[in-house]
Amino acid sequence: MRRLTLSLAAALFLGGVAMGDTTALTAAKKAKKDEFYTQRVDIENELRHYKAHFKDKVVLCNCDDPRESEFFKYFVENFEKLGLKRLIATCYKSQDVDLFSLGNCERAIKQVYEGDKNGNMVLDDDEVGVFELNGDGDFRSEECIEILKEADIVVTNPPFSLFREYLAQLIRYEKKFLIIGHQSALTHSDCFSLIRGDKIWLGFGFRGGAAHFKSRYEDVATASNHKEGMIRVSGVVWYTNMEISKRHEKLPLYKKYTPEEFPKYDNYDAINIDKTSDIPYDYDGVMGVPITFIDKYNPGQFELIGIGRGELGREIGVKKNARGRTDLQLTINGKPTWPFQRILIRRR
Repeated sequence: MRRLTLSLAAALFLGGVAMGDTTALTAAKKAKKDEFYTQRVDIENELRHYKAHFKDKVVLCNCDDPRESEFFKYFVENFEKLGLKRLIATCYKSQDVDLFSLGNCERAIKQVYEGDKNGNMVLDDDEVGVFELNGDGDFRSEECIEILKEADIVVTNPPFSLFREYLAQLIRYEKKFLIIGHQSALTHSDCFSLIRGDKIWLGFGFRGGAAHFKSRYEDVATASNHKEGMIRVSGVVWYTNMEISKRHEKLPLYKKYTPEEFPKYDNYDAINIDKTSDIPYDYDGVMGVPITFIDKYNPGQFELIGIGRGELGREIGVKKNARGRTDLQLTINGKPTWPFQRILIRRR
């Protein structure tokens, strides 16, 4: 690992990069491009709930382009307030080699910060170590795994296209974390099993269940939700395994069960509920609720049974539906609830 010139540290921290030509979001997804940069306001809104977890800890932001990352900036500016021991950031290889003054050599970067050394409350050149990585900075590489082992807590916005693999690595190395992902990951067996096993849960979340990310991709948001130079993504959530008060808050239940309002599925012994707020207070059997229920899930109040489609459906005994398949979702009067997936729960 080669140390870069010290003057680059402040440049990386303070500098930005001009937006390139936009690409269609669908093309970005197909190419598995994941340059979605989290806004500072969203980071601050979530991190304010976790301050007690960071004292004397090594924090790693291992999917953070030093040109763009507000995560790194947040932790630098709040280093002393949080009582951090060390801050490390790594990113995948640069897509703009000129920014690093490395000629044609495309290198990934590691940054290390250990606090304000002279008390001037300004980020000085000699306070951030900036190093070249030997590889491309992929979080799965042996080099980056060794860096991961140094960390106590990982906080970042990992590539959405690699989210499940990224989460599995954090679990494998027993790291505390706070990361951004899409709620659709909840319906995959590996992620759902972790939630059902009380090993991960959702954080406080984004207002309205959607977020605007700084991005070079085309925004498909409506005019009222459009922000220049940003892309709106709905269904994004924070995943964590750090203890927070939110997951022990009881969901108020006020609805009374009636068979007319809550019909049973054809192929599983459970009633259908279209809104989390409509969960009846007097029904003791299994209920199918929207995946957004997980945001309100309190393990002391509810038991997670499973998901009503695919392998997870077969696992809990969902029978073949009118089309002779279980992967098309639960059905009511022969009609599948798809595209609205259902998580099956029971009141404790």
